[in-house]
Amino acid sequence: MQAMHNNTTHMTKAMERSSHHAFARAFTLLEVLTALAILGLTASSVLLVINQCMASTASNAIQMEAFHVARENLEKVLTSESVSEGVEYGTSELYPDISWRTVIEAFSEPMGGQMWVRAVCSAEYIDAKGETQTLELEHWIGSLTDQQANQLLEDQDLEALAAEQLIDTIEDAADYAGVDAGTIGEWLEKGMQITDEGAFIRHNLDIYVQAAGDPSEEDLARQVQSIEELAAILSTEDLDGESTEMLDDAGASDMTDEPFRERR
Repeated sequence: MQAMHNNTTHMTKAMERSSHHAFARAFTLLEVLTALAILGLTASSVLLVINQCMASTASNAIQMEAFHVARENLEKVLTSESVSEGVEYGTSELYPDISWRTVIEAFSEPMGGQMWVRAVCSAEYIDAKGETQTLELEHWIGSLTDQQANQLLEDQDLEALAAEQLIDTIEDAADYAGVDAGTIGEWLEKGMQITDEGAFIRHNLDIYVQAAGDPSEEDLARQVQSIEELAAILSTEDLDGESTEMLDDAGASDMTDEPFRERR
């Protein structure tokens, strides 16, 4: 009996030791899983930071490329012997993903009212986030003399007059005159003038419309062949109008002063 009791006691202790070892092994596995989870979170955070650094580096790199393109275009303008108003644009040969634009324009200084010429060179690119960005460099080239400013204003007036008066196609000319294209062809045969580039001038179309398609020799002589010629005519008419107004004002002044002389 005593022997059986001892065996039972030994078996109980062995089972307890086995259960303790099993618990110890399960606890160690839990620790490993926890460590792996922490390691995974840490690794993902590190990878996120690395990706952000790489994206920032890529954005800085393409931004520097865009700056290089804009600066190169600005240097071309500044080293030119002369500049004229206009807009140029294109794609960089060195960096095909970057498009550029150069604007030469005159503007009036807000404070002093003096005319200046400035160059605006810009470069457009897509950053690492896929968003379109524009880098712009601006430089005031210099001020204009009164003669240059007046010449510039005259050129701008000519451009505005051309945009207002010129019609490119015979269909558009017919639509403006309220007739068909065949009638415009007949007017051309009767001597209606067009520009050297083949554009129709509204001033000439108006002459034919007012004359019902059959202008007199005097009407034909009023035609123009260029915008410059039309601008000269309009300028002369403006001067004649101003002279007439001045004469009318002088006459009215004389009539007003006459009674006062009689009273004396």
